[in-house]
Amino acid sequence: MVDAMRSSISIGSLLLLAGCASSNAPPSLLPRPAEAIDPRVEVVRPMNDRPVNAELASRLAALVGQARDGDAAFGPAAAQAQRLASAAGAPHSESWIAAQEALSRAVAAKNATARALGDIDSLGGDRLQTNGGLAPSDLAAIKQASAEVSAIDQRQFQEIKAIQAALGH
Repeated sequence: MVDAMRSSISIGSLLLLAGCASSNAPPSLLPRPAEAIDPRVEVVRPMNDRPVNAELASRLAALVGQARDGDAAFGPAAAQAQRLASAAGAPHSESWIAAQEALSRAVAAKNATARALGDIDSLGGDRLQTNGGLAPSDLAAIKQASAEVSAIDQRQFQEIKAIQAALGH
């Protein structure tokens, strides 16, 4: 009985080991073809080098024009606010209130530039989401328009900040 049990355990062990054995050859330790590629070599990928989308270019030009028009309106309003702030008396005096009102008009004139900058950002984001990406030329056009309008916006912001400082803000 013990011998029968030993032989059945031995046979079972051999069957388990036979199931693990494979008729395939062991894997080669030689380098694979993909390992022969130098990882420092740039991957060449096709670029979408089409020109800027005409509709996008037109919309961007309109937004940059809107910012420039806003800047043209901002200039005289900011100059008047600066002039009145320089001559303003003590806080809450008539001249100080007049300078504050002029500053408010300058800030309102700046809104056209801020709106154009926001619309440019939104335009880029909408196209990115709709198309799943942007062509390099479209992205460059958006960046250029954004940079130009952003420069106008920053200059206007600095002028307003200087007027506010003159009024004691």
